[in-house]
Amino acid sequence: MLQIGLIREEKQPHDNRVAFTPLQCQWITRNYPQVNITVQPSDWRCFKNDEYLKAGVTLSEDLSHCQILLGIKEVPPEKLLAGKTYLFFSHTRKKQPQNQHLLQTILQKNITLIDYECLVHEDGQRILGFGFFAGVVGAHNGILTYGKKTRTFSLTPVHECHDFKELINHYFGTKLPPLKIAITGSGRVAAGTLEVMGLLGIKYIPPEEYLINNYAYPVYTQLKAGELYLRRTDKTYSREDFHLHPDKYDCRFLPFVTATDILMNGIYWDERIAPLFTWTDLAKDNFRIKVIADITDDTNGSVPSNLGDSTIEDPVYGVDRHTHLKTAPYLSDTVDMMCVSNLPNELPRDASQYFGDQLMKYVFDELLKEHSDTLHNATIAQQGHLTERFSYLQDYADL
Repeated sequence: MLQIGLIREEKQPHDNRVAFTPLQCQWITRNYPQVNITVQPSDWRCFKNDEYLKAGVTLSEDLSHCQILLGIKEVPPEKLLAGKTYLFFSHTRKKQPQNQHLLQTILQKNITLIDYECLVHEDGQRILGFGFFAGVVGAHNGILTYGKKTRTFSLTPVHECHDFKELINHYFGTKLPPLKIAITGSGRVAAGTLEVMGLLGIKYIPPEEYLINNYAYPVYTQLKAGELYLRRTDKTYSREDFHLHPDKYDCRFLPFVTATDILMNGIYWDERIAPLFTWTDLAKDNFRIKVIADITDDTNGSVPSNLGDSTIEDPVYGVDRHTHLKTAPYLSDTVDMMCVSNLPNELPRDASQYFGDQLMKYVFDELLKEHSDTLHNATIAQQGHLTERFSYLQDYADL
């Protein structure tokens, strides 16, 4: 019998999401009689303890009988059980300093760590992620912030809604003023932002028309990587070459700062990639953007005015375009920044169901195999030792 445990999210602030919903647990145990699932009770999980009990799932504080433990966010080092196999987002593969002690403890406790972020299909595309709901919530928050800043309309905050269905109900009859929205990216995050554009009836305009025309109704355009970045030498774009040599590409976003009211940023970024604009651009009189929903949320990244994370409870801060300092939100001559790092946690029930669905489709059967290349390639540590693929983390683990 394979014993799987769903751990309680202990990282502060508490995350409300979970790897499997009650009904997903029920389906697994009915269709895989060789598998048993135990759920650690939680007072803050989006699905209540009673919902798991009603689905016939066992609740237990003690998960020491489980071989595999599933979470979402980083597990506090002191909560880790020695010798177990864990799956969660560890945020260690880029040597993130805040999680160095976490990886060190994983190795000390002979733990096997499979990182969700490293699970990929054969073509290299990530299997798991919450990007779609990050896009939904980020787009909603960006529009809500614009309404507050301009005092022209109001929307209900997402976290006040029970689920996505209730959020959609709030859109009925919502009338937005003429405004122009630029969306960057083409992945899961962008798909979520486009969902909100459709639900609110915001019309798509091709980039070249968007730049030169004004409209009597709300519109958006989408800028994919191939439209945003061109190789300096021959003014072409190759996805493979861009990911290998992004420093050889120029960013072409600048014209859009004069034609855009809200920027919804969902583009992939690393430190070698040129930012969308500079502080100098931000200070110019023709910089029109009033609100930036930086959904990918890289501090000082593709959006230089991202000065750090905001929170679900306090999602927006202003940035003075000349002093580069944080201000109160919704002032007249500032850019308002929405940089919430855990956006999907505003729709935790839907986000959990989507995540669990992907987990069941593409990962669960791999857990039952004696050997799985998919899991092996995502295994950062195996029984207390870094795997060969992640051996570059050794100095990070030794410090």
